Amino acid sequence: MKTTQFLKAAGGIACVVFALNAGAQTNSTSSSSGSEPSVGQKMDQVGKKVDDGAVTTKVKAELLSAKNVKSTHIHVKTRGGVVSLTGTVPSAEDKTNAEQVVKEVSGVASVKNHLKIAAD
Repeated sequence: MKTTQFLKAAGGIACVVFALNAGAQTNSTSSSSGSEPSVGQKMDQVGKKVDDGAVTTKVKAELLSAKNVKSTHIHVKTRGGVVSLTGTVPSAEDKTNAEQVVKEVSGVASVKNHLKIAAD
């Protein structure tokens, strides 16, 4: 059981590192190409998608490592910094704790908590 949690956390951390590196590469590329506005605008759109992906990855990693949230059935999507949580949790406390954990992640503008409480 602990091995599975450790592997999930390690995988989440690896994803965060990858996403942050991809974000850094995209940001440096977009700042160097300013001669054509249409290309720059396209690069900004790519940067936003990478940023949302990085936020999603960070949120998933935080939820996996949070001891006060049972997060195996939580799905995360991010758009424009707004994180949407869907899926099921075992209790109202888990729902509240999940939202609180997500709000503290860097890059999260707001949280839409659509989590359902699973019936026993």
